[in-house]
Amino acid sequence: MHLAQSLAILHLDPGSPTPLFRQLYDGIKQAILSGRAGPGMQLPPTRELARALGISRQTVLNAYDQLMAEGYLAGTVGRGTFVSASLPRRAPAAEPPASPARLLRPLSARGAGFTGPEAYLNIHEGKARAFRIGMPGLDMFPFEVWSRLEARRWRRAAADLGYGEAAGYPPLREALAVYLRAARGVQCQPEQVIITSGSQQALYLVASMLLAPGDQAWVEEPGYRGINASLRATGAQPCPVPVDAEGLCVHAGAARWPNARLAYVTPTHQLPLGVTMTLQRRLALLAWAEQNRMWVVEDDYDSEYRYTGPPLASLQSLDRAGSVLYVGSMSKVLFPGLRIGYLVVPEGLAEAFAQGKAILDRHTALVPQAVLTDFITEGHFGRHIKRSRDAYGERRETLLAALARHLPDALAIGAADTGLHLPVTFRSRRDDEALVAAAARRGLELRALSHFYQDLPADGQARLSGLLLGFAAIPPDQLRRGVLALRDLLRNG
Repeated sequence: MHLAQSLAILHLDPGSPTPLFRQLYDGIKQAILSGRAGPGMQLPPTRELARALGISRQTVLNAYDQLMAEGYLAGTVGRGTFVSASLPRRAPAAEPPASPARLLRPLSARGAGFTGPEAYLNIHEGKARAFRIGMPGLDMFPFEVWSRLEARRWRRAAADLGYGEAAGYPPLREALAVYLRAARGVQCQPEQVIITSGSQQALYLVASMLLAPGDQAWVEEPGYRGINASLRATGAQPCPVPVDAEGLCVHAGAARWPNARLAYVTPTHQLPLGVTMTLQRRLALLAWAEQNRMWVVEDDYDSEYRYTGPPLASLQSLDRAGSVLYVGSMSKVLFPGLRIGYLVVPEGLAEAFAQGKAILDRHTALVPQAVLTDFITEGHFGRHIKRSRDAYGERRETLLAALARHLPDALAIGAADTGLHLPVTFRSRRDDEALVAAAARRGLELRALSHFYQDLPADGQARLSGLLLGFAAIPPDQLRRGVLALRDLLRNG
């Protein structure tokens, strides 16, 4: 098709918020970039194109002027307007590509590690429904107190508006070191605390700093998929190690993956099975790590919420060889949108990790760190944990009672003394992923246990089929209604 004809049939939308001259500019520009309008090709006179398109001549002049300013067109008085002869000649595309992505060069091998189903991280959409996991009860949070502290910080924020230390706001690191020593037995000084943008960034930082491409890392099977995403993104290999009633099977990991450089564990409240790693397993893991110069990452994601006694001491508190890196987050204790996590590293790693954090994002936002510092040091943090633990304990009891009443023959309840969710398994064979999809159509939000597997279980263990039922974000009445809806779904499919 001749250039004048192709331009004359351009579709311009007078109702669009994009000005007409800009629409015409875009059309001509794409014709040039696609090769349909080659160097030296003459464009229609402005009056002729304006009549053909039913627009004012000034609109055409404005489009031509913009294209000339950017070097796409050249004009000669008395001769007309031409596609710039200095542009490289391009062969016209035989047909437009099916997707703009086909025009892109492929991702690097490292970039490909950030994509695909193995790297996908779940997000929450919409209002919390029974039985959303991974969410605290936002109705429990003292937003009025937080707003007052934040307003006070903004009134005197001049000191917090520049660049800060990569490792985090020093008063917050001091406050967290005090809290972790008292509440979790973590052995640390403020200098060992690195503030991160959530625990996911902490895990990525660990994988980036301690593992080379191809290095092996033990991960729990079943276990948290986010660590697999971080490992694959850095080129490391997640190596599944089975979990039983005592926690990670250290002997199985040692037999199958003896050369692993790192082990990732959730010892206080294993995700998703909820079991607590026994002292014998903890000591065996630390002994193996020391003997084989392996790092251990302890993800202590919701250990504040234990309902049958005081919180257990951390794995890190037993470490005598400097093998353990301790990861924590405010997402489950306060609210996920805060995006503040922390990483406690052995003393010899502190400076290197601070530099690594600086490269990732310079530092985590300072004002939220300062507000959190006030929230902790003025006593609001401790009061909130106590109040929310009591409320979550009530919700947990509500869910346990409803399950015992309405679904005793259908579901077996797993470890349930810690955390914000309950694991349940089916007493008769069911497809948990299919059930999750069916539940979503009925307004229930479930997570399948099979979602947490990446490999066929080792040592002859059977892959569990069941559900993870969150209770912390759901008021008691909604939990009761959710159990009734789940009962009907299990009965009627």
